[in-house]
Amino acid sequence: MTKLYSIGEVLIDFIPQQKGAALKDVMSFERAPGGAPANVAAAVAKYGHAASMITKLGEDAFGDFLVEQLENAGVETAKVLRTKEANTGLAFVSLKDDGERDFSFYRKPSADLLFTEEEVKAEWFAKGDVLHFCSVDLVESPMKQAHKRAISLMKEKDGLISFDPNVRLPLWDNPDDCRSAILEFLPHAHIVKISDEELEFITGISDVEDAIQSLFTGDVQAVVFTKGADGADLYVKNSKWESAGYKVDVQDTTGAGDAFIGGFLYKLLEAGAEPKNLAAILSEKHEEILQFANASGALTAAGKGAISALPEKEQVLNFIKEQ
Repeated sequence: MTKLYSIGEVLIDFIPQQKGAALKDVMSFERAPGGAPANVAAAVAKYGHAASMITKLGEDAFGDFLVEQLENAGVETAKVLRTKEANTGLAFVSLKDDGERDFSFYRKPSADLLFTEEEVKAEWFAKGDVLHFCSVDLVESPMKQAHKRAISLMKEKDGLISFDPNVRLPLWDNPDDCRSAILEFLPHAHIVKISDEELEFITGISDVEDAIQSLFTGDVQAVVFTKGADGADLYVKNSKWESAGYKVDVQDTTGAGDAFIGGFLYKLLEAGAEPKNLAAILSEKHEEILQFANASGALTAAGKGAISALPEKEQVLNFIKEQ
């Protein structure tokens, strides 16, 4: 069976128990497993496809908790290494009344950043696999070099590369460093998922269509432009398909974008997508793929947390039928 590999951060999200309060005013938090690449792996696994996490955690109670949560979601954890050199990463979140978030991260460094390129093994990957990554762990660190090796090895096996920049500026010394890292890795991806909030920041172009076209560089074959409750648009080099979102009672948007791309990649794995047939599969199945991805994201936003809010596959399918 083909497999999704997610590489990058796994951390604890501390979610506030009240909305509408600035982070400094939050009185109590609820612990939830998170980290964008982990959320994507968990979504793919919950929907029924093999998924594996590549990361490093501290030898601490939070690391134990995260391994347990990944395994409960069905994610393979054999490539989750442990270290005493740094702690597991933490993120404290404050929720606005509309479910949007502010973050404060504790990682200088966290254990995930200590994962080295030597610890990435060629035998992990096979034809038909997908490697997914984000930008949070592309700061200058051993983990950045591990990403480069994983991408290179996956391409040698003719696997697909998926990139969701997932911009988190508080983790960078300055915005230019974040943008530079994203633009460095962008041409190596076959699929790029980007939100309406990130597009102009990354491209420097205010016109949406021009900005999206500028992302077709290097190996990029498909751009998924997400617009929250307004759905998502899928672009390949000569075509565009639009999709409507689903209206839900939003509790917490944490992980909703990850659930979206997790649903999207699950459908591609199900269809046997590879670099050579990706455009053809998207052309044939774009409506079904976007429908599933939008429903996956919407249902996650209706719950609290990320991994803990992910729906089951049957919930997604039933939700789509009911609309």
